[in-house]
Amino acid sequence: MTAGRRRSGAGPPDGARTAAPRFGTAEASRAGASRADGDGPGRTAEPPATRPSPRPTKEQLAAAAGKLLPDVIAPGLDVLFVGINPGLWSAATGWHFARPGNRFWPALHRGGFTPRQLHPSEQDELPALGLGITNMVARATARADELSAEELVRGAEELAGKVGRYRPRWVAVVGVTAYRIGFARPKAGFGPQPEPLGGARLWVLPNPSGLNAHFTPETLGAAFGELHAAAASG
Repeated sequence: MTAGRRRSGAGPPDGARTAAPRFGTAEASRAGASRADGDGPGRTAEPPATRPSPRPTKEQLAAAAGKLLPDVIAPGLDVLFVGINPGLWSAATGWHFARPGNRFWPALHRGGFTPRQLHPSEQDELPALGLGITNMVARATARADELSAEELVRGAEELAGKVGRYRPRWVAVVGVTAYRIGFARPKAGFGPQPEPLGGARLWVLPNPSGLNAHFTPETLGAAFGELHAAAASG
């Protein structure tokens, strides 16, 4: 399988779904440890999660409104994570969940999906671990509540088509409120959902935004860990 970053409108190259999860494998752990130690080309010994992110200027953030952020996606992923929509910080940097204080990347590691905590700039390493990121709504806004219900419903329909093309085993929507609106499931809760999406099993995770005071880093990591356990078991 060719792993890489593809725009959401592009169809996948020919390739079959992988037979077993790649995250948490010994090979992935060795690769992650090697990168963390600075053995890979162009790497430094500094832990990637502590690298300072470039801080967009006020003008750059304003210009990022409405921009589209390319997906990190490949055919046959184990888990495709689905954000609500890109924030201005992500649109300005080109990295998903890039705003300081967003807990997606720590939760991904705490949950067992990555051998170490990745920096947002390392998002293109995810497909090699069987993971990807997309959004329900492509356009960037300062706040998710700037999106209309119609946009979320349309985004859910487009997501179903994308899942049908790329055929991940699991789809994890990161944000229960957006899921309830987009998929017309007003009583949906966290965890596995009864209906599949485009042939993939469906899971709802808490929103990792730092504004979500209902979840601590520990409980958020535990929620990601439940998905990891389910995906690892098939």
